[in-house]
Amino acid sequence: MYQTIKKVILALDINTISDARKEVLQPLINFVQEKVDADKEVNINFICTHNSRRSHLTQIWAQTVATYYNIKNVKTYSGGTEATAMFPKVAETLKNVGFKIKEISEGTNPVYAIKFDDNSHSIIGFSKKYDDEFNPVSEFAAIMTCSNADVGCPFIAGAEKRIPIMYEDPKLFDETAQQAAKYQERSLQIATEMLYVFSKINK
Repeated sequence: MYQTIKKVILALDINTISDARKEVLQPLINFVQEKVDADKEVNINFICTHNSRRSHLTQIWAQTVATYYNIKNVKTYSGGTEATAMFPKVAETLKNVGFKIKEISEGTNPVYAIKFDDNSHSIIGFSKKYDDEFNPVSEFAAIMTCSNADVGCPFIAGAEKRIPIMYEDPKLFDETAQQAAKYQERSLQIATEMLYVFSKINK
């Protein structure tokens, strides 16, 4: 894992997570632990309305910290109730903490290769619907990262578990002086919570 990202992870403080928030995260911990105990693949699909910001950040950080803790067979995905594009500020925010990101396809919905380690597979980032063929069709947890997706998708076909873990949308600060700081804040909040989740897993 790139040293810059390791330093970011080491600086995260899971003690800042409230007890109420830990209760929200516990079902995801339970799902991961059950799969690890059964020596099965841990498939997690993070879902938001547009698959443009929060769902990508959670997908990428979850995959990164699972690798950091050497938890095997974790595969993270993301999707939306509709496809738009991965917002460029997400890529910029991740680059700023050490991820290597390469745009491998241009257009209205660019495709990014995202790496946290030279020897790990790239995470492929682009906007897609949650049921896109790129994502798992069964035996996965659907993590609803925004209230609109949670309300708008009462049923996720193939999901073993449906777990709401909501995050405030950094889009609220687009085109303001606070934009960069708020994207960084949301990214680090997600990183901290995913670190907490995977720190609780007994291998």
